[in-house]
Amino acid sequence: MRVDRLLYFLRFARSRSLAAGIVDSGQLRRNGERISRSSQPMGPGDVLTIPLGRQVRLVELLALPTRRGPPEEARSCYRMLDPHGHIDLAAEKTQSPRGHADP
Repeated sequence: MRVDRLLYFLRFARSRSLAAGIVDSGQLRRNGERISRSSQPMGPGDVLTIPLGRQVRLVELLALPTRRGPPEEARSCYRMLDPHGHIDLAAEKTQSPRGHADP
């Protein structure tokens, strides 16, 4: 299945053209390698790194969806690999060595 169609069916993009835009940005990865074409095929067992705004999602494909169904159906086709469901890098607070939060 094409990666743009997959992102649309799994509800990571609201339209197929927005899914193609995610691919064209050059930040989407499959098994650690950058995806450069929307027509690149995906299959079960592939691990995708998906940038969505300020979040990055790491998902493993369990099965290929047959349609863009309800969210529960879409979630049954993948497994989130990151512990919190997303990584919001900009929202993380870092602490200085003295225990005070940095501004």
